[in-house]
Amino acid sequence: MNNELQSILTYMERERGIEREVLIQAMEFALKSASRKTPDGEATSRVEIDRATLEIKAFAERTVVEGEPSAPDQMSLPKARLLKADVQAGELVEVEITPQNFGRIAAQTAKQAILQKIREAEKDRVFEEYKNRVGDIVTGTVKQFNRGDVLIDLGRGEAILPAKERVPVEEYQVGDRVRAFVLSVQQIQAGPCVVLSRAHADFVKALFKLEVTEINDGTVEIKGIAREPGYRTKIAVSSNDQKVDPVGACVGMRGIRVKNIVRELSGEKIDIVRWSDDVRTYVGNALAPAKLAKIVIDDNVPNLVHVTADAEQLSLAIGKRGQNVRLSSKLLGWKIDITRDERDISFEEKVGMAVDRLMGLEGMSREDAQALVAGGYLTIEGILAAEPSDIADTTGLDVEKAKAIYEVAAAAQPSVEHEEQG
Repeated sequence: MNNELQSILTYMERERGIEREVLIQAMEFALKSASRKTPDGEATSRVEIDRATLEIKAFAERTVVEGEPSAPDQMSLPKARLLKADVQAGELVEVEITPQNFGRIAAQTAKQAILQKIREAEKDRVFEEYKNRVGDIVTGTVKQFNRGDVLIDLGRGEAILPAKERVPVEEYQVGDRVRAFVLSVQQIQAGPCVVLSRAHADFVKALFKLEVTEINDGTVEIKGIAREPGYRTKIAVSSNDQKVDPVGACVGMRGIRVKNIVRELSGEKIDIVRWSDDVRTYVGNALAPAKLAKIVIDDNVPNLVHVTADAEQLSLAIGKRGQNVRLSSKLLGWKIDITRDERDISFEEKVGMAVDRLMGLEGMSREDAQALVAGGYLTIEGILAAEPSDIADTTGLDVEKAKAIYEVAAAAQPSVEHEEQG
């Protein structure tokens, strides 16, 4: 038994990294529980394992009585005084009750309890090791899958990569090496849980910090980041040293630094943007490489900027499925309203836009709107500047319909009507 325990202790201490004292305490607890399951088992107050020889002793408490004991947990006063000379009736004494053989049931129970304690000790060790590593990048091996979640073996512990923290375009196989960001370390009912992420924007931040020494030492600072995992990331950087170009530092010689990060992100595109405290400049940098015709901050609506682009630059500024303008908006924390430069719009497009605007009036049909535009009435203000009879003459609409349109336009512009009445 001692040799077997010695082997278990040595293996667990060397291979699992669990302290010998923790293991011995676990076995003492397990054997205390197991002793109650032997055929002649009784309540054991404690089990003691000699740290050097691994000799096991079990002890139980007895209540000292003056007469003959009437229960197994009692001891007569004369016998008690052989163990402790000054003991008095009513006091407790501890006696050794080590069984000759714990038996098959006791041994099996002890084994299960020991394994349970070892698992608990391993989980506690994992929590202690990773609780201060939130924000770090770790490397592990894919161990198994559970409904989209990936269990990662970190070597001396396990972690979970939840389905929502995976990159949509990435697939894993058991045994694959994976680098991920430590998102959180939680204490749950089942024990500590290390949660990893490859989809979080801070994962990209951490990769830049590892790859770019200027970010790591504080010369270059990451001011903002916006990410659509697996597809594109925009990251804004600035320099605390005028001699250091923040974008160039992140790109690296011949692009080697950013290429390493792109490779780790399975080909995800990365836009490195120069940060500016001037919103207009920042917007222009964020929407690059598109060249913008005009950038206007809306004074009436907080955090809204109007952007105008030439026809050939509009699709570039918006990006595929709106990705470029959407990420730029997230990066800035501003809403970006992007439109085409009207000076660059054809006559037919202007007519169509005017028709669409007039169709916003209640009850306006497309045919009537087209007739109004053809007659030169492009806006609500234009309609209100004429008489219904003039509208009828120039558009071919009957007078009653012209009057109805005039009234609807007036209702849509009460402030204009009020001024005319004044």
